[in-house]
Amino acid sequence: MIGKLSGIIDWKGLDQVLLDVRGVGYIVHVNDRTLAALPGVGGAAALYTDLLVREDLLQLFGFLTLFDREWHKLLMTVQGVGAKASMSILGALGAEGVARAIALGDARSIQAAQGVGPKLAQRVILELKAKAPGMMALGGSMPAAAPEVIEAEPAPKRRAPAAPAPGPNRAAFTADALSALVNLGYGQGEAAQAVMTISAETPEADTATLIRAALKLLMPKQ
Repeated sequence: MIGKLSGIIDWKGLDQVLLDVRGVGYIVHVNDRTLAALPGVGGAAALYTDLLVREDLLQLFGFLTLFDREWHKLLMTVQGVGAKASMSILGALGAEGVARAIALGDARSIQAAQGVGPKLAQRVILELKAKAPGMMALGGSMPAAAPEVIEAEPAPKRRAPAAPAPGPNRAAFTADALSALVNLGYGQGEAAQAVMTISAETPEADTATLIRAALKLLMPKQ
């Protein structure tokens, strides 16, 4: 199983790239968001991959983060959602957007993806609503792919320490907030819905802000 590729982009198409990995070229299918985020031809790139195996076909699908890849695999467990529909949904919403739409029961957002009708969008919500909180909790711990630095010649001296990893991102904030609310005794479903509601209203909110606002939302109404 090919789980990750790191190399140089030789070519970019409408929905795929040719990635040169130490002299071996891999055609990797990507969604619109991933394609837009990748560098141009000649740039270094890394993608987490999922291999689709059919009797007469092998296709690699690439993702910038493990969170995106795991959502792709989960979406394909829904009856009627194949690789093309899953990539369309992720391309339209992103992994966090998919999690938010499912947690909030927002079938209209899922339906905005090209090729996804109202019945299929509703099925995605119904079949994955119970699994969305667990995926959200994992989101903050899933890394983004980083290109491997390939040197022309081995360095004679010890390589300098790697640069520190980037700070927490939005997925980490929502995952940490969800974990805190569950630890306070709230159910995963209601906690996830509260966190996603606040996240949608205040995209710049950090973990502490999400927790405070979600607690207000979850407080019994007088």
